[in-house]
Amino acid sequence: MFRRLVPGLAIAVGAAGLLGAVLFFFGLRVVLDGGGGFHLRFVESSEARLRALERDRAAQRVSDNTPTSAQAPSSSAVTPPVAAVPEARPYWTDFRGPNRDGHYRERPIQTAWPSKGLTAIWQHPIGEGYASFVVARGRAFTIEQRGANEVAAAYDVRTGRELWSVAWPTRFKEMMGGDGPRATPTWSDGRVYALGAAGEFRCLDDASGRVIWRVNILEDNGATNLMWGMAAAPLVVDDTVVVLPGGPNGRSVVAYDRRTGARAWSALDDRAGYSSPMLVTLAGLRQLLVFSASRVMGLTPDRGEVLWEYPWTTQYDVNASQLLVVGDNRVFVSTGYGTGAAVIELSKQGARFAVREVWRNTRMKNQFTSSVLEGGFIYGLDESILACVDAATGELKWKGGRYGYGQVLLASGHLLVLTEDGDLALVRATPDRHQELARFHVLDGRTWNHPAIADGLLIVRNLSQMAAFDLRRP
Repeated sequence: MFRRLVPGLAIAVGAAGLLGAVLFFFGLRVVLDGGGGFHLRFVESSEARLRALERDRAAQRVSDNTPTSAQAPSSSAVTPPVAAVPEARPYWTDFRGPNRDGHYRERPIQTAWPSKGLTAIWQHPIGEGYASFVVARGRAFTIEQRGANEVAAAYDVRTGRELWSVAWPTRFKEMMGGDGPRATPTWSDGRVYALGAAGEFRCLDDASGRVIWRVNILEDNGATNLMWGMAAAPLVVDDTVVVLPGGPNGRSVVAYDRRTGARAWSALDDRAGYSSPMLVTLAGLRQLLVFSASRVMGLTPDRGEVLWEYPWTTQYDVNASQLLVVGDNRVFVSTGYGTGAAVIELSKQGARFAVREVWRNTRMKNQFTSSVLEGGFIYGLDESILACVDAATGELKWKGGRYGYGQVLLASGHLLVLTEDGDLALVRATPDRHQELARFHVLDGRTWNHPAIADGLLIVRNLSQMAAFDLRRP
């Protein structure tokens, strides 16, 4: 009996193998979601994505009637700038907005969306990576992977057309999270500060992409790169720009002169996390808020001296979400992998602060997404499900709607949720119940990048596409 079955089994196994090879050839891959779950999906290759981008940019050059030229991968490769109409006043110049809290306050947005969703005012291919955009003077700036190069680029916010790009030879590869740079650039006073996944840090002229100065923050500070690469957005503080290389011997938190690139000061020995530093005022004192791999800290902005600390560790050292100020002297912290969330309260004690834990639970687990605050309530993704908790008590008010490991913005009393699968959802920010008002598809493929919004224009991107939507009220 067994001998009679063997030929049939061999044929079945051979057919399955042939079918698998065919499906693999056409792009079927095992893809990880943000929670580490496995999914079978057809995925466009990096090479195909790059070809689509190059065709799009070539068409733009023809349309602009500008001469084409081969751009060799070098540390000074810059495409020619194209003029953009400046906006009145820069607003969204930092990761997650001017306060790094994901709250858009510049102007009211439209919250009555058509039943079929909003129509993109433009859509174009983009390079790989997980950075977001910052916007200033009519330009949207980001960093992306194009083949063997990391590329900082500027786009016209009205059309999405590339205005300039500057490339350098680096390719950060990571099997689980994906390839490309992570850290969102920062804009300040006509300069763009762009940090690559392997530590290349460049100060660029916002109009042309000209390199003003550069340094590799890992090499300069004797630091080892993190498993998922450098992800913390640079922070401009007075005359310095602060980065988090996580180096030893007092070079974990480093400030460079923002004009010259000379090191201004360095401090601490902490291993870096993936969260971006913030400049805040807590208990009446201006300070840096830093989330390393092992603790939350308040530091003096001029020297990086520790004012207070609160231990916080997460599996794989993934402290990746943004801290959230939820009161004059209170900070919300949350991470994933089952760790949960807490609110801490500071009280002044001489030159330092005492820290009290107000509450702690597992009702909100921000893995690499971040929460927002509205009316005393915290809204965010508890792993992959949207949730609302009371900032004062930690009480769960509701939990509902599956959005994957996406990102959340707050605007005009509503949540803009960009889902892991590339949908854009509008949810009312109310503690009463989960109320999704609209949802439609905007991007194809895995979408972990944080959206950006300036002058009522919402700009979204992922590993291969970018698009913009007009949310201004009529």
